[in-house]
Amino acid sequence: MLVSICIPCYRSAKTLPAVVEEIRREFALHPGYDYQLVLVSDGSPDNTYEVIRSLCKEDEKIIGVELSRNYGQAAAKQAALPFAAGDALVYMDDDGQHPAAGIFPMLDKLAEGYDVVYAAFPQKHHSWFKRAGSSLYQAVSAWMGNRPRDIAVSSFTAWNRIAIEAARKYHSPFPAAGLYLNRITTRIANVPMEHRDRIAGKSNYSLKSLFALTVTALTNFSIVPLRVASFVGALTAVFGFLVAVVMVIRKLLNSNIAAGYTTSIAVQAFIGGVIMVMLGILGEYVGRIFMTVSDLPQYTVRQTENAPAEEKKEDEAHE
Repeated sequence: MLVSICIPCYRSAKTLPAVVEEIRREFALHPGYDYQLVLVSDGSPDNTYEVIRSLCKEDEKIIGVELSRNYGQAAAKQAALPFAAGDALVYMDDDGQHPAAGIFPMLDKLAEGYDVVYAAFPQKHHSWFKRAGSSLYQAVSAWMGNRPRDIAVSSFTAWNRIAIEAARKYHSPFPAAGLYLNRITTRIANVPMEHRDRIAGKSNYSLKSLFALTVTALTNFSIVPLRVASFVGALTAVFGFLVAVVMVIRKLLNSNIAAGYTTSIAVQAFIGGVIMVMLGILGEYVGRIFMTVSDLPQYTVRQTENAPAEEKKEDEAHE
């Protein structure tokens, strides 16, 4: 069985050789499996792609892909898809926190009939900020109906061929293949696994990344935010009407009451804030529609190593 292992790479020149070597060792212990590695340099500012190029020279089973700039992890994962020739695909991180031995329990789970399998980490060796961001993203995704509530999502995941082919058809300029597959299949499972410390360096996760993930979870594949905005708008209208009624009654009962300047300003500020939030949500949808119909690419490949000619052509067509 051929397994395509795809690794988005960013500032991973120091960690990638050890990650690749560990994968090789594990596959040597499982003679029924063979590997194909697709290493995607996501516009990394260091010498990550030079390291990838040297690994490709050492092993023809490794394909190197360099993107023209930093598009983000989700786009880098999409960029690996045209080159994935395996019967199953596994996504891993480039920092050594995902144990290569965990690939095979996930493959066993796929063999049971599941289309997507996520590694579930009871204890994550991340900063509190990244753990909080991940929890927020998963909570929002579950609330939006973009993933089952009893499934823990992680970047260490395995797909069967059905999921691979479905994700290849996904061309949105706002890639979120995991959320997309949740709309394709309900055969999703978890495999408990140990989460390790990083080999070197620190996480590139930031407040900007957290905001982008949350917005994607809110607006991709769902109109729930628009419905919430309509509901909040109706509540605000009712609130404004009740305030107006109260003010009229007070004025009728006591003609000496002066006009409620403070109350009026507070109500206007409240309603104005709600309107701006709803306009922001609507603007996010309109902006995404505009960029989608403008045929904005998910990514652009600058160069590749060891890539078969047919995969190169397919990737160029996808751009």
